[in-house]
Amino acid sequence: MVDDIKNDAGARMARSVEALRHELGKIRTGRAHASLLDHVTVSYYGSDVPLNQVASVTVSDPRTLAVSPWEKKIVPDIEKAIVRSDLGLNPVTSGDVIRVPLPPLTEERRKEMTRVVRQEAEQARIAVRNIRRAANQQLKALVKDAHLPEDTEKRAEADIQKLTDRHIARIDSVLEEKEHDLMEI
Repeated sequence: MVDDIKNDAGARMARSVEALRHELGKIRTGRAHASLLDHVTVSYYGSDVPLNQVASVTVSDPRTLAVSPWEKKIVPDIEKAIVRSDLGLNPVTSGDVIRVPLPPLTEERRKEMTRVVRQEAEQARIAVRNIRRAANQQLKALVKDAHLPEDTEKRAEADIQKLTDRHIARIDSVLEEKEHDLMEI
């Protein structure tokens, strides 16, 4: 019973860290990476679908993405979707390949992005702490119902705290890595 609570808390904390990685992957740094366009949706036969389902996105050089649609007729739709996205990118079409050059970030924009990244990391830390609180409440409920001795509860709470500290350290390392990427010129 206690192991189930700890395992569940650990799995949920790990998902919080992965969610942070996913969110930070959407934030543009000075370098091109294919996941930058993951959240862009394209109107395709009347429905909005993710860009990676209608085209392949590759990195052609450190500052340029190449988008190769699987159908030539959706090239204009993909261009519009990239322009409409909140990334501030201007695609250039050459035949059936769309090139997306990434302009260098200004110092002001880098600092703004750093603030956004720190907010995302803080949200992930809050999520991990909420998971810890929920697990501790489950343990207290077991003690209250006389299904668990208090000394076992204290040991389990200490284990959950260690788990929390480990996941918050992972969040901090992900944050540090992203901040380094943002400030790199």
